[in-house]
Amino acid sequence: MKKILGDTRRQLILKWLKESDKPISGNQLASKTNVSRQVIVQDISLLKAGNEPIMATPQGYIYAQETSYKGERRVIAVKHTKEQAAEELNILVDYGVSVIDVIVDHPIYGEITASLHLKNRFDVEKFVRKLQTTGATMLSGLTDGTHLHTIEADTKEQLEQAINALDKAGFLI
Repeated sequence: MKKILGDTRRQLILKWLKESDKPISGNQLASKTNVSRQVIVQDISLLKAGNEPIMATPQGYIYAQETSYKGERRVIAVKHTKEQAAEELNILVDYGVSVIDVIVDHPIYGEITASLHLKNRFDVEKFVRKLQTTGATMLSGLTDGTHLHTIEADTKEQLEQAINALDKAGFLI
């Protein structure tokens, strides 16, 4: 397979991201264009600098198109250890709740937000496995486990049930 060069490659990446309804990993994009993952990271940076709304999630890159989501959305405050992350996230997704992001309030940098877009146990498992294999620190590690999540669900009842379950498990602040 021939290497796809520069502008042509970036336009293809943009096309694939816009057409996909799920994240595409840097490795997948690298394989499709016959370049290294690092080249893809640079391409994504250039596209973002050109005001393309591309977000990096634990599952890969997504094109953040405007959506007309009609469900319920809320920000919740929680606290737990790194070892309890899977339990907390699985409680949420088990109630049909999507975990959109994680937010911490850093004493120097202020609010730091990272996209998660976790919708089911498979997403949670991939996220936790990546944490374990990379040895990366979670953002909540900067704030002694305290953090916020933006969550959304189709109904208010789903959100309420999930929040009650988090409270019962001792995660809700």
